[in-house]
Amino acid sequence: MKTKFEILGLVMGWFAIIAQFVLMIQNRQADILETTVRFFSFFTILTNILVALFFTTSAFRLKGFPFKLFSAKTTITALTAFIFIVGLVYQIALRQVWAPTGLQYVVDELLHTVIPLFMLGYWHSNMKKEDLAIQPLLKWMIYPLTYILYILVRGSLSGYYPYPFLNIPEIGYQSAAINIAAIFMLMLITLTVLSIVGKRLIKS
Repeated sequence: MKTKFEILGLVMGWFAIIAQFVLMIQNRQADILETTVRFFSFFTILTNILVALFFTTSAFRLKGFPFKLFSAKTTITALTAFIFIVGLVYQIALRQVWAPTGLQYVVDELLHTVIPLFMLGYWHSNMKKEDLAIQPLLKWMIYPLTYILYILVRGSLSGYYPYPFLNIPEIGYQSAAINIAAIFMLMLITLTVLSIVGKRLIKS
């Protein structure tokens, strides 16, 4: 039964990622190379790729680099936190920005709603005590930190920012800094809450 859920997770994940890439290429506003770079500049896409790789690694019991990372302790909790943040930020800050239709609507819901909830449910059913240690979990903050630094540097050079709440030319440095601080605080809180709740669930 566990393998069936993992296969479902990887199928949903890779379908949504590939379909989103195709749609972005079809509706591109820049050349293919720049559009591809922009595609991989979205935290949503990168995090969904990590989740898809996690389910792929779990389903096929892949070993060695780079798959070893996805079977490591705390990975399931960290990815659950990050994909949950993807969904939460979208529902709060981005859902009202546009109204996708057709295949784009399906892909949008998969990336921002269905997969985050699916991952949360999978975490609830499969996390173990060693997946909840807070200190190793906090090391995962290197991922969003690296992402933010990349976006700010590339944005200053190219003028392209994937999210309106990071668009410094439009909202200014102060507002962008406040938004970044709020997101990082939300991530820290989510990691901590999952660790605490997970430990209580295991004991109950």
